[in-house]
Amino acid sequence: MSDGPRGALLVAGTTSDAGKSAVVAGLCRWLRRRGVSVAPFKAQNMSNNSVVTPDGGEIGRAQAMQAHACGLAPSVDFNPVLLKPGSDRTSQVVVRGRAEGQVTAMSYRTRTAALREVVADSLASLRARYDVVVCEGAGSPAEINLRATDITNMGLAQAADLPVVVVGDIDRGGVLAHLFGTVAVLDPADQARIAGFVVNKFRGDPALLAPGLDQLRALTGRPTLGVLPWSDRLWLDAEDSLSAVADGVLGRPAPPHGSAWLRVAVVRLPRISNATDAEALACEPGVAVRYATEPSRLLDADVVVLPGSKATVSDLEWLRRTGLADAVCAHAAAGKPVVGICGGYQMLGRRIADPDGVEVPGGAAVDGLGLLDLEVRFDAAKHLATPSGVALGEPVRGYEIHHGRVVSCGDPVLLTDPGEGSDTGVVLGTHWHGLLENDAFRRALLTRLAVQAGRAGFVVAPGTEFAAERAAQLDVLGDLVADHLDTAALDHVINHGASPALPVLTTGLAGSTR
Repeated sequence: MSDGPRGALLVAGTTSDAGKSAVVAGLCRWLRRRGVSVAPFKAQNMSNNSVVTPDGGEIGRAQAMQAHACGLAPSVDFNPVLLKPGSDRTSQVVVRGRAEGQVTAMSYRTRTAALREVVADSLASLRARYDVVVCEGAGSPAEINLRATDITNMGLAQAADLPVVVVGDIDRGGVLAHLFGTVAVLDPADQARIAGFVVNKFRGDPALLAPGLDQLRALTGRPTLGVLPWSDRLWLDAEDSLSAVADGVLGRPAPPHGSAWLRVAVVRLPRISNATDAEALACEPGVAVRYATEPSRLLDADVVVLPGSKATVSDLEWLRRTGLADAVCAHAAAGKPVVGICGGYQMLGRRIADPDGVEVPGGAAVDGLGLLDLEVRFDAAKHLATPSGVALGEPVRGYEIHHGRVVSCGDPVLLTDPGEGSDTGVVLGTHWHGLLENDAFRRALLTRLAVQAGRAGFVVAPGTEFAAERAAQLDVLGDLVADHLDTAALDHVINHGASPALPVLTTGLAGSTR
């Protein structure tokens, strides 16, 4: 047992994408490097980026990344409730790694009482096994219209007796108002749990911000525990692909190892899932990966990737409506490679049957793009697995999360063991996520794709290791916490909670405290 802190902490945010996931990962990395036994926790996540745990459950990708920061394998305890949006109004509910039907925003509220017990049991189990549990909130705790059924922000903090640190993204502007307002709209009992603030993504001279932070402390009675600077090295394992700029380059690609770049266009589907599959490609020197949302962005691409989707049929219809389907087919007809992953793989086939109405009401079948001799059927039960095999002569591992089952395939297989996926030469696909994270396979594939695309000057770099790139990014997060946050104050908050003498803010016109 270390001589570090013992307890738990909730990291909340003024908004979605304020940086909660990154701050939690940084705290976990910082604690682990001190020898503290630490685990991450997010009671309820809403994301289509997920992974399969070693015991066959499904959790949010961000919690898997945070587990890596702790030196742990992913576990369903780290994210007991996962909501996977399939449309603007419905989401699939995953409870302790297993799908349990669909909900709307309103119907979900009737399930929170039972889910609160699931969340409490998972968190209690983690606190019994680890010195520190760093919890992540969801969205903002200031969504007071949802407070009565909240199981992941202040509702969790009250139930589990957690101190709370609120993170604000200064790059969006208005961060001081966001931090003040987040506290001010809470009721007194919830306000009492807010121990302090963290400002995230700061660019510029800290001296210019300091007077504002002093005034914030005077107004709220709460300290800012640190200001984290902007870092352009932090882009792997994004919880939501929407945080990436459409049509912009993903990550920070190094110059090519040879004389030419390889240009990869990843179609950003409306319900894209596991968009992080493309990140392994973006780690390679000389590979420029862009998200594409309209047909012209595919014109100069060497390789087109159709990624996974939580709503394969409706995203396929969107492809046709936007003209991207024709652009993908034209790309393949020109002899340039197209790669499909999971839902994207299913779209490339001849037909998708849905007799159980998983995605199509009434169980209708739809035509695919016809680039592969493939027929898929949706089953009501979701298939989860962490398989291993051989592809392009290289050993590979991956994970599967899909309802679609291949019922007919006339194409050569991509994986020769266990015989999975399709490979026609120009068009290929697989149900396996994470396949591109296998370094030797990725190098072999990129070498082949460059030849097919006519990029003779592209030479794959020999030494890129995706796992090392991820570990390096986690170390950057740990360094940011160690160098820019008041770590002694954080230790105190974890050990002892928020100060018992914090003022309560009122929201009256006078704007005073009482």
